[in-house]
Amino acid sequence: MTPEVSSAMSALHEAALAAARAADIEPGLLQLIKIRASQINGCSLSLDRHTQDARAMGEAEQRIREVRAWRNSKLFTGRERAALSLTEAITLVFAGQVPNEVYAEAARQFEETQLAALIWAATVINAHNRIAITTRLEGSGAPPAATAESRSVWWTSARVPGLPA
Repeated sequence: MTPEVSSAMSALHEAALAAARAADIEPGLLQLIKIRASQINGCSLSLDRHTQDARAMGEAEQRIREVRAWRNSKLFTGRERAALSLTEAITLVFAGQVPNEVYAEAARQFEETQLAALIWAATVINAHNRIAITTRLEGSGAPPAATAESRSVWWTSARVPGLPA
């Protein structure tokens, strides 16, 4: 990837975080979103990073473990369930768009600015996952077919805040 695109991605990441802060989205909820999208995408690099971040924020180990099975867990609030459901629908958008009932439940649980911030957070983590996996970034879970040089082309040109250097 080019340095210009990497810089734009970094700016998008920062803008999404700023929107979440401005909308009073709980940092822990953002980590749950990032964990769930990374699980679905199979990005072990991001999954490791965001589970560590969640732990550092005081998230309970059992809740982190149960994110994968949140629908069957009693540990998540209605608000968290709506955010996780929306994240799954965004991540799996190819499988049938974002169902109306998923969007409607998220809209019931979150104010308009919060909903927009959640959508951006899910979109940005999905983009990060796809870049890490596609470029065979070490630890991403992608097959190690690419050379070290090709893996680092986009990464070294502009560090993405919130992901390891």
